[in-house]
Amino acid sequence: MSYQAKMRVWRGDESGGDLQDYSVEVNEGEVVLDIIHRLQQTQTGDLAVRWNCKAGKCGSCSAEINGRPRLMCMTRMSTFDEAETITVTPLRTFPVIRDLVTDVSFNYEKAREIPSFTPPKDLQPGEYRMMQEDVNRSQEFRKCIECFLCQNVCHVNRDHEENKKAFSGPRYLMRQTELDMHPLDTRANRSVQAQEENGLGFCNITKCCTEVCPEHIKITDNALIPLKERAADRKYDPVVWLGNKLFRR
Repeated sequence: MSYQAKMRVWRGDESGGDLQDYSVEVNEGEVVLDIIHRLQQTQTGDLAVRWNCKAGKCGSCSAEINGRPRLMCMTRMSTFDEAETITVTPLRTFPVIRDLVTDVSFNYEKAREIPSFTPPKDLQPGEYRMMQEDVNRSQEFRKCIECFLCQNVCHVNRDHEENKKAFSGPRYLMRQTELDMHPLDTRANRSVQAQEENGLGFCNITKCCTEVCPEHIKITDNALIPLKERAADRKYDPVVWLGNKLFRR
């Protein structure tokens, strides 16, 4: 069964824009990205939208659908009532380039601020050995597809543009956690760096990043809270402080 969906899509560029209404055919089993593509093909050939895999693994088609950050390729039209008007807008936290395409270069700038994995100098590739328990701890974080929905929904940057210089956002604080938990990483005090340089203290654990993650990563519970605990231990615990002084770590 097909029907005509009422779509409201944001059109414009960095200088401004507004929402425009369309009526688009919807067929059974289709997702929002299918409808956006049909809209391009039939009514608005110049509509700009970013996408790649259409399988929920590249993170390219991020947008806000009825105000909620989602992947368009993973949002089924059947989740909405046929009489409902579906509003599709670009990610609000990042500057608009055109229509539904935003400039997410902020995220790549923050990625470059995170020091890379640093194994022991005397350990050659192929000689890495880890307990399975250590592998499991960080394996969850490697599911991240960098859709930047968590970055977009985090109100620290979403509502306060001035925080972007000091705050890396949940995606890259999670990266710091992953490396800090790695038993072969020799770079000391990543959690303290996350606190002092990446803005860990700005996070007030509202769990909004966890709620929108399409890979169901428990960003807050398994990454941000443990990272906060490690930062507090390493910076303020007197026993850890004494151990660091004695062993120069």
